Amino acid sequence: MGFAFAAGAYAQKRQQIGLPLEHDFQNHAIETWPAISWAWLEAAAPQLSDAECEVLLRHKLMPIAWGHEQTLYAVYDDHSLAYAQERGLAISGRILPQHYNRLLHVFFAPALLRRATYGLLRHSPWASARHRLSPAQTVLAVAAMLLASGVIMMGDVTILMLMVQCLAGLFFLFVVLLRGLCTLPPPQARRRLPVALSDDELPTYTVLVPLFRETSVLAQLMASLEQLDYPPEKLDIKIILEANDRAMREAVASIGLPSHFDVVVVPKGKPQTKPRALNYAMHFARGTLATIFDGEDIPQPNQLRLAAAEFAHLPDHVACLQAALELYNPAENWLTRQFAAEYAGLFHVILPALSAYHLPLPLGGTSNHFRVEALRAVGGWDPFNVTEDADLGIRLSRCGYATGTLESATFEEAPSHLKVWARQRRRWLKGFLQTWLVHNRNPIQLLRDLGPVGFVTAQVMTIGIFASTLLHPLLLALTLWQLQPSQLPTTAAGFLLSGLGVAVLFMGYATAMITCRQGLKHIGASGWTFTLLTIPVYWLIMSFAAWMALWDFLVAPFHWHKTSHGLSRFSKTIHPARRGSISRR
Repeated sequence: MGFAFAAGAYAQKRQQIGLPLEHDFQNHAIETWPAISWAWLEAAAPQLSDAECEVLLRHKLMPIAWGHEQTLYAVYDDHSLAYAQERGLAISGRILPQHYNRLLHVFFAPALLRRATYGLLRHSPWASARHRLSPAQTVLAVAAMLLASGVIMMGDVTILMLMVQCLAGLFFLFVVLLRGLCTLPPPQARRRLPVALSDDELPTYTVLVPLFRETSVLAQLMASLEQLDYPPEKLDIKIILEANDRAMREAVASIGLPSHFDVVVVPKGKPQTKPRALNYAMHFARGTLATIFDGEDIPQPNQLRLAAAEFAHLPDHVACLQAALELYNPAENWLTRQFAAEYAGLFHVILPALSAYHLPLPLGGTSNHFRVEALRAVGGWDPFNVTEDADLGIRLSRCGYATGTLESATFEEAPSHLKVWARQRRRWLKGFLQTWLVHNRNPIQLLRDLGPVGFVTAQVMTIGIFASTLLHPLLLALTLWQLQPSQLPTTAAGFLLSGLGVAVLFMGYATAMITCRQGLKHIGASGWTFTLLTIPVYWLIMSFAAWMALWDFLVAPFHWHKTSHGLSRFSKTIHPARRGSISRR
């Protein structure tokens, strides 16, 4: 079958394909247009150039016959038709949905999946968590275990306790110092929001929505996405599903999606993680800006407009804007209150302060807005890192990009059941450990990339959080034991060491309470004294999750503990129209 045709042979080629002339169908609905046969598409697909493949994936526009002066194209939908018409391309017919999906499955899906899974590993192996430890890290880990084993075998409990207390205290101290810095007024006042862009000025925006076993919140999610205040013709919403999630695929297929929604099915493969799904879906993204919303998210309707306006007035090296995450069920029980206080401190105190000081930000897993060009330049997400958001935030900084915060909120569900909370928290903490190991394979290069203060910040926000959480019960137990009258130190050195341990522990509690209180004040929450005072209890529960995270890292480093949503009683009644008046009492 021939696909090339000489200049002036356009009509003859159309007759060969078996299609009428353009004017015979261009004025009719695209659904009535003649369809290109599968045999023709199957034969044409291997001849596509890389640029033509990219256009097919992002805009669903496929060249099916090539000439010296003109190429014939097949379109999939109204968007691909508009894209072709803007460029004056000759259209020969349409691609049936089943044929387009078959094209992806036969010709593109395997290569796209390999790129989504191993692209970062192949092009930037230093940034991938595929291998848990570097050779140097393995040697250091073995040496540390031998040292600890030697101390234990010697039977000198005092030395062992001293080592644990010093190590835990050191991590706690750095976390305390960073929290203290973040509670101070920023070095300069926050810049006012830029002038809003008109509809014509707004760029195309890709919204990535990865879903896995989320049928319970699908209706809430669709209502939230349809409430977005953004021109539909400039929205590119990707509903990302896993091939083996049959229930989710059937649930999405049963609803009528608007034309600016698109379903992307990720083929089966390992590791089955959210970052792998995001990387796969980015092959189809046609926006110059992109963001992520999770299944339970309820973003404020104007969030995309605000982000687009910010990016339009910020320098190009600002690659990401992180919106605040808040909760629509904060007062459901003690656990959700603790979660809400923690989120308030992180997204309304710590992250804005880090942004103001131009330090690396560990991103949240949702509502982070990107310049697509920069996101692709740094390699996207790491499929082998279970906190791909924190890792990406540090990698952006290392590659010379800046991250800011966005004065907008996305409401999501706080885990109201301890089992659900623990699964989510152990995944986060395992990811912090992964992220620290990845970026510290070459500490000297990390120092050069981030500078001294950025280097310390990256340490505190990864291993500092993980280790202080892991060792918190030990530090607390040692401090209480040393405070017994019979154990009070008799030497100046012992007294100094014990005093520092007690001071660091209680400064840790104090700075956490102050940070959370400032965050809660920012979101208008009041009367949370009991919640703040019981943060130490919350930390003890968190420590259990940290030990489980360490076990997971050893036996199942890439396993993704899925967080179940739709369990809160508020998720059955919450609606986007109420997002501005969600109770925080």
